[in-house]
Amino acid sequence: MNAYLFFFIALSFLLIHEMDAIRCREWKLFPVLSRLTDERGYIVFTALHIPLYILLLWGLFPGGAAINSALVVGLDIFCIIHVGLHLLFINHPENRFNNPFSWILILGAGLAGGLDLLV
Repeated sequence: MNAYLFFFIALSFLLIHEMDAIRCREWKLFPVLSRLTDERGYIVFTALHIPLYILLLWGLFPGGAAINSALVVGLDIFCIIHVGLHLLFINHPENRFNNPFSWILILGAGLAGGLDLLV
């Protein structure tokens, strides 16, 4: 079995969750971004993911082939904490992650991240 199988599952759930976050207007949960109009919030929130993904992928594969194990562990931990953050904001009036699919993505990332740390 691939040593990073559960990590790649967690990362996949997390990246798809970020696509869902755009649909759910997640920027409304962040203090600064929540003041923006929907159109501007969508643009800023989505555009911020470009450098985030560049840094993430660059950090994961710094030498081009070998994976950065420390970043893998950090992202696994983040996936678990991320579940807690969504639980913390579950009653926020702007929270739109209120359907089973959104929660499968959130919990899937956390579960796979946890499994990656265990194996």
